Parts: sequence; C-alpha cells; structure tokens
Amino acid sequence: MGEKLVIVESPAKARTIQKYLGSGYRVEASMGHVRDLPKSNLGVDLEANFAPVYEISPGKEKIIAALRKSIRQADAIYLATDPDREGEAIAWHITEAAKIPRDKPVYRVVFTEITPGAVRSAMASPRDIDRRLVDAQQARRVLDRLVGYKLSPLLWEKVRRGLSAGRVQSVAVRLIVEREREIEAFVPQEYWTIEADLLKQNASDSQRDAFRAMLIERSGKKLEKFDIGASDQAQAIIADLEGAAYIVRKVTRRDKRRSPAPPFTTSTLQQEAGRKLGFSAKRTMAVAQQLYEGVDIGGDEGLVGLITYMRTDSVNVSREAQEEARGVIRERFGEAYLPAKPPVYKTKAKGAQEAHEAIRPTLSRRTPEQVQPYLTSDQYRLYDLIWKRFVASQMEAAVFDSTVVDIGAGRDIGGRGAGSDPYTFRATGSVLKFPGFLAVYNVSLDEGEEDEDSERRLPLLEEGEALNLLQLLPVQHFTEPPPRFTEASLVKELERLGIGRPSTYAPTISTIIEREYVELADKKLVPTTLGRVVTDLLVEHFPSIVDYGFTSEMEQQLDDIAEGEKEWAPVLHSFYGPFEQKLAEAQRSMRNVKREEILTDLTCPRCNQGQLAVKFGRNGEFLACNRYPECDFTSDFHRDSDGRIVLDAPASPETSDVLCDVCGRPMILKKSRFGPFLGCSGYPECKNTRRLDKQGKPAPLPKATGVTCPKCGQGELLERRGKFGRPFFGCNRYPKCDYLVNSLDEVAHYTPEANEASKPQTEESTATDAKATPARKRVKTDANGAAAAGKRVKTDANGAVAGEPTKTKASANGKRAKTGTNGAAAAPPKKRGTGR
Repeated sequence: MGEKLVIVESPAKARTIQKYLGSGYRVEASMGHVRDLPKSNLGVDLEANFAPVYEISPGKEKIIAALRKSIRQADAIYLATDPDREGEAIAWHITEAAKIPRDKPVYRVVFTEITPGAVRSAMASPRDIDRRLVDAQQARRVLDRLVGYKLSPLLWEKVRRGLSAGRVQSVAVRLIVEREREIEAFVPQEYWTIEADLLKQNASDSQRDAFRAMLIERSGKKLEKFDIGASDQAQAIIADLEGAAYIVRKVTRRDKRRSPAPPFTTSTLQQEAGRKLGFSAKRTMAVAQQLYEGVDIGGDEGLVGLITYMRTDSVNVSREAQEEARGVIRERFGEAYLPAKPPVYKTKAKGAQEAHEAIRPTLSRRTPEQVQPYLTSDQYRLYDLIWKRFVASQMEAAVFDSTVVDIGAGRDIGGRGAGSDPYTFRATGSVLKFPGFLAVYNVSLDEGEEDEDSERRLPLLEEGEALNLLQLLPVQHFTEPPPRFTEASLVKELERLGIGRPSTYAPTISTIIEREYVELADKKLVPTTLGRVVTDLLVEHFPSIVDYGFTSEMEQQLDDIAEGEKEWAPVLHSFYGPFEQKLAEAQRSMRNVKREEILTDLTCPRCNQGQLAVKFGRNGEFLACNRYPECDFTSDFHRDSDGRIVLDAPASPETSDVLCDVCGRPMILKKSRFGPFLGCSGYPECKNTRRLDKQGKPAPLPKATGVTCPKCGQGELLERRGKFGRPFFGCNRYPKCDYLVNSLDEVAHYTPEANEASKPQTEESTATDAKATPARKRVKTDANGAAAAGKRVKTDANGAVAGEPTKTKASANGKRAKTGTNGAAAAPPKKRGTGR
C-alpha cells in the first residue's frame, strides 16, 4: 500500500507537518505558485470570455516533475496550501499542472494553525477544492493583468519605461498624493487658549500639588475653538481676570471603563508592528509567515507553528482558545482580571470576509519568555506582540477614576451662584483605578491621536473651595495639517475604504516604493514627482481606475464571486468594455510627459540663472538645469520628512592602497555597469585602470615574456590573465596592435592572412565579446587589460571602462553625467526597485 501525499507551499511548513503526520504520509512543497499568466504577453483570451492562458512558472519545471512522480506513487493526494483564496487557487493549479489522474483521490485540507491537533483534525475532515474561491482569485488575477498590461505600456510611452499601474496600487498612490496636496494647501489658523495654574490654599508643595485648568465659558457661553483668535483678544481676557478669585463650583467623579482591543487581524497587526516595532508591512508578514509555518522550539515539541494563519480580516476566536487563555489569565493575574463571559468581537472593516480566526498564539501557555531562546530577534518581538494582544483581548476592562472640576473665576464672586460667574475654567483628571488588560498590553496611537485616558492627577477638591492662582497663561496655537501617511496609517485607510484585502496590503506598499511613486522619509510616505504625474494622468483619463468607491465596489464583486453570488466572466465584461474605450481615448489624447519640464523652485547652483527641473531617467528621478545645453548641471536628490527636495552631495571617491603602475598615483574605486574596478586618481592625465577579481582584489599585472610581437614587430608580448584566471598573451602596444594568442607556441606560426581570417578566442576576448556594444564585437584592452582611451566606449575583461565616469540616475539619459574631483565618477546611489 502506497503513501498518502500531502502538498504544501513551503519547505518549512512541509517539515513541520511531516513530523506531525509521521509514517504513511509524504509531505512535499510546491514552493508557492506553480502556474501563472506569462510575463511576455497578456495571457488572457479576450475573445473567449477572458479565458486565462497559464504556463508553468519559470524554474518550477523540476518541481512539477518531482510532484508528478510522487503523485504516481501515492494512494491519495491532499492539497494543504494556505487557507485563503490564493491558496485555493494554488491547489487547483497544482492539480492542473501535475496532471493528476482522474482515478486518483484528491482532497483539499486547510490548516488554520500548524499544531499536532489542528493538523490531524484537518486531515480527518477533507473537502473538495472550492471552485468559487478559485474563480474569485482567478478573476482578481485576470482583472489586475488587464489593468497592468494595458495601462503600463501607455505610461511607458507617455512618461517613462519601466512604470506600472495597478487597480489597488494606483489608488494607494492617489491617497498619498492627495494627502500631500492637502498638506501643501493647508493654511494654519491661529487660536488661543487661556490656561490657569491653580493650587489648593493649604497645599504644602506648590510644584507637586499644582494643577492646570482651561477656560471653557465666558459669561455663561461656551467658548468654541476659534472664539479667541488673536493675541489682543487673549490679552483682554487676561486683563479682565486681573485680581480675580477662583472657586471650585462643581466636582464630578465617575468610573470610566476602557475595553481591550480585539485580537489582531492582518491590517491591525501590520499597523501595530509598524508603530511599536518599526516594522514595514512586508517585514511583518515575512516574520509572521515564519511563526505560522513552524519554528523548532526544542524539547518534545520540536517544530511547531506558533501562531494561527496570518492573512485574515476576522476577529473571531475559537471557544477552545478562549478557555485556554482564561486559564492563563487566572493563573497569572487572578480571578478579578477575568470578565464574566468570554468577550465576542465584531469586525468593523468594510467588506470583511471573516472566514478564519483572528491572529493569535496557537497555545497561550507558550509564553514569549519560554520560546525566546529559540527565536530570532524579529520573531520574538512579533510573537510577543501577538501573544500580549490576544491575552489582553480576553481580559477585564481597565477602570479609571475620572474627575471633572469646574472652577468659577472673576472679581467679587464669593457670594454668587455657580451659573453667574464671568468665567468658568475646567480641570480634568484621570487616575488608573484597576489596570485590567493594561497589565499586559496597551494599543499605540497614530500621529495626531491623543490618549484620553492618560493619567492626570488632581488633588482632592471640594465644591465651594477657594483656590490660589499661580499664573495665568495666554497660549497661542495653530491648527496643523493632516499627518503624512505611514505604512501603518495607509493600511488603516485602505481597510477603512474597503480597498484591497489582507493579502494585498504589504505587496501594494512594497510595489509603490519600488516603482518610485513614493519615498520613505523618516518613516513617512512622501509622493515623488513621478507619483504625482502618473496619478494626475490616471485621474484625468481613467477616473474609475483610481476612484476609491469604484475600487471598493470591485472588491465587493470579487467577494460575491467567492460566495457564489456572481459569475466571474460577466464581472470582467462589465469592467473591460468601458476600460477599453478609455484606453483608446487616452492613447490619442494623453499628453507626453517625456517632453515636459517639471520645474522646481530651486535655482541651479552652477550657473545661478536657470531653474532645476525634475527629469525621469532610467534609474529614477534626477534634477537638471533647464538651461541645458548652456549649463549641464545635474544632481540626484531626495525628499526630507517635510517633502522638500534636497540635493544629494557628490560622494567622495574611495581611495585604495593600490598605486598606479603607470604613473605611481593612488588608484580609486569606481563602478561601471559591469561592476567595480580601479581607476587612476590622475584621470584624465592618466587613464590606467585595473580589474578587480571576485574577492575584490586587483587582478595581477601583466608579465613580460621577452617575445617580440609577430604582427607589428615592435611590441613585446605580455602574459595576462582573464576573468576566470586562465593566461593569454597580447601585444603591449595595444590599441595600435591588437595581437592576441592563447599560447606562445602559436607565435611561430603567425601569418597576417591567418590572423585576420580567424582571431583566437581567448578567455579574455570571449568574456568581453558578450559585453561589448553591438557596434564593436571585440573589445581591445591596453597592456593592463583595461580599455584604451578613445571616443568609443571600450571595456576590459571585467567590464571596467577606461576613464568613463560612473553613471548615476542623472546620467541615465545618456547625455550628461556628474563627476567628482579629478574626473572620478561620483558614487552612484543604491538602485531602488527591481521592476524597471
């Protein structure tokens, strides 16, 4: 009898599950997706109801072959890919790519957590592949392909090559661009508050017992925020309160309860990990995946999944997990910290599917301290966050002793009633009375949010009690613009609008940063000029694609497909018809940004006459003087945390301890498109270069052989070594003489006709021919194996260019490049993004 084959997505997950299932089962990994739409073309048959044309993903041929072999030997197949739509689609793709015979039993199993009990329970209750979930994921994939493959070429033509547009990513960029424009257009409004530092008359310590109250009423009328709008108004009130008495009119005390936050969903985990740990959304999900798939924690447990599935928008918790958590709380904190009944949370996210549980530890008794020795720093910090949030969510509410004190102020108010005072001040205090869940965890706040329950102690005050005034303060304020998005707050906004789903937040943010539509400045998302330009073009020509409501509605339609309420092909038809018309109109009418200058308010620092304009090069944005060619200044730049453009200072060349063998001057480290090399610091007087080997050390200098060059009869043959270490011989009069041989034995058989008819293929020439420009198939090198100086670009065996300055983003247009001192190229910035 053969084994049962279980197919999962990752090797780590496979190792953990193999341990739980033991003999009789064989667990193999598909390494993620095995089939996808082709990268080279649309891959969607528009005439056949948007039928996708799939192909085996590059590099997955051997994996598919291995799975087919294992499938033939197995009695039954269990597809245990991730428990979401994408995982369901992967399971279906495996059945199609592996061509599982019809008579072979195929089951779908779902592991919401990877623990012995959960795995065995899932294996005991398999089901069929849910074609509704597959269709929903397929519709999403085809929809995104239609948008991306139709819009991206248009942006390549009109803006810059290498750009992309997407149904969710373009909306995310629009959010960031519009927030930035809100900030730029924001006009601060002045307002004042009147604040009094007061003290009980019998207080012993004025510093410790003083408290602050704020003016809230004047002549019985409540003051609105902007009622005191200028300094003279504030000073008039200060003058009117000169010599005033301050009497406590009303004291209100009550207990204020604060309930815990629900356990994590994908979005709230990304938000809180960003605030508390400084993790990006991508980093958070990568670490969470490791905790879900299994970590070896030693002892009898060994490999075990530490958290439940991390892509979820549900806050549901199983009854068993709640009971276990209550036991931990009872043991650690006591009965008082347990609510009478386990709490029930409801998801507030728009369009939440709630198909899974919330993110929680698979075992509450497995505390962060117990597993810390077995985890990396990132794994421990994230597990600690998840554990504390879940345990806190099952605890009793915190209780604050909240006090509100109203204080009358004015001259001769001793005999008046509480409602007749000229002025009324209010002091608030909050003291933690019972910590409840705060004994474990407290939620972090976004920028601009304020914790209403932060502790502010007030002394014990009684109604009718007179107070002493320490000082009366007019305090000037200005309204502030909305804060820039962080990764955490962007995820929160996307979820609020119903745009995207748990699996899409992290990839979306990574994509818009890699495509250079936005930059991270002090952990704030700042739009680039490119991001603004592309957003404006899309809003003008494709308003529905970047419309928040439309994108949210499309997500809902995908959910309807998953629920079986809609068919996926009609949904795509309803989208593609109008989209195709808009695309044809945009191809005719969209302006060509490549021909435009996007001027900044910066003056050219070289000529002091022109303005700097943002240009789009192969490697990103750069600045150039708008007086080109009269002024050829260019510079890379970045944006600070306020979104302002800041020019990058040219990097100083890195000097090595290697001396030039031609002139004796130090050599400096340079870079070409083929990698680093050494160039003489005396450039352009000395154009000598030297290759670097794989260890970054200078390649050996050529050795004299004493053999006269048979071609020119004047030079001497030198022994040199190619990129891979094998020797060859060349004339030291290069480039005037380009004679090359692999062996000195060939010198005696030299004839001009034979040399021209068939030049030897040395390792050096073979290595460099592949890198040479089409106009020149062979690359000539000087006595040191470096390219000879000249008007045409020539490279040595390692691609080092003789005397060529390093290309930066600013030289990507092929016209201008900035150089440092002595002609040495400024060090290029780190290339951002991988999708160019």
